[in-house]
Formats: sequence, C-alpha cells, structure tokens
Amino acid sequence: MNEFFQNSMFAGVTLSLLSYMAGVALKKKFKLGIFNPLLISIVISCMVLIAGKVDYETYNEGAKYLSYLLTPATVCLAIPLYEQLELLKKNYKAVLLGLLAGTITSMTTVFILAKLCGLTHAEYVTLLPKSITTAIGMGVSEELGGYVTITVAVIIITGVLGNMFGEFICKIAHIEEPIAKGLAFGASSHAIGTAKAIEIGDVEGAMSGLAIAVSGIFTVLLASVFANLC
Repeated sequence: MNEFFQNSMFAGVTLSLLSYMAGVALKKKFKLGIFNPLLISIVISCMVLIAGKVDYETYNEGAKYLSYLLTPATVCLAIPLYEQLELLKKNYKAVLLGLLAGTITSMTTVFILAKLCGLTHAEYVTLLPKSITTAIGMGVSEELGGYVTITVAVIIITGVLGNMFGEFICKIAHIEEPIAKGLAFGASSHAIGTAKAIEIGDVEGAMSGLAIAVSGIFTVLLASVFANLC
C-alpha cells in the first residue's frame, strides 16, 4: 500500500476526505460528542496508514493540498461575524476584555502545568499556542523554539475536546449568554470549537469566529512574554 500512496498524487486527500465523511455519518447517526468527525477521521486514517505500513511523509505528499485550504477556510469565518456586526459594536469592550482574559488564562494554565510537570523550555513553548488555530499556532511554536508537529497535535486535541465538552461545561457553569458562549468556544478550542458554536446558534458562531482571530493576535503578542517565564 505504501507504493500505492507514493504513485498516487491524491491518495492522501482521498483517505482524509473519506475518513471525515465516515465521521460525519457516525455523528449524524449516534449524535454523540465522541463521534466528532475530525476525531473519527484521525483514528481511521491512522489505522489505514499503520495497517498499510505507509509512512507519514508519503501520506502527506498526497494530503498536503488540504493544508492549503486551512487559512482561507479560517478567513471565511468572518462572514457570520459580519452578519452580527451591530451586536459586536454594542459589546466590543466586553468582547475584547473577555478574549484577553481567556488568552491569559490559557497560557497561565500551561505555565503552571509546565512547572508542576517539570517540562523543558522547548516542551513548554510547544504547548503555549494550544488554544489558537493551527495556522497561527505553528508559527508561534516555531518562532519560540518548540516542536511544531507536537503543537499541531495538541491544538487538534484541544479543539476536539472543546467541541465535545464545551456545551456541557457551559451548562454546568450556567453560561447562557450567546456572546459569552461563542467567545468561550473560539478562545479555548479555535476552529473545531467554532464548528460546534455554529451548530448552537448564529450569534455563538459569529463570536467564536471572532475569538479565533483576536485570541490568535493576543497569543502572538503575549507568547514571547510567557516564553521567558519558564
């Protein structure tokens, strides 16, 4: 099978898309958070690659085209935000302060856990951008001297967990305001969490999309400060 992936230009893309479609079908059928389409696609793709003894570099040669769509897909999240522009103008102070608080909380949590677990500096900065979108997080990790591949994995795991448990946590914390819920999803679990926020409501989706961009900017600005703490 490794030879097939080497000879086929789009084998990696095909495997990724079919795996994701399988995840979507399972989510629609069972309606459980554990059947998150992205999580299912990762599991299926890994199983196929391991069973077929296909190395990552060979798979990525055919799957890299999906990565090209990551940035424009993130930019498209501005559309629902534009539709809620008036609401944003009325609450911009709370939005900015809330996202700044969320960003600081995320990075402070990583700092505390790094100290408790005795992580090295490289391991610490690898985890710092865990809550922002991959397109920004990879650059932050590389700039600070972290392990970029691990950063990508951590970002995906953070997003999947936010997608799965975010709504449940909001219920426990009695967070019912749509703006607050949307900001929480976007600030803590980036685009994957935003997908869940869009399912919940238009306002939640718009605010979550905004949170991706603003939290990313705050993280870039604060990352160098936090990086010097450990």
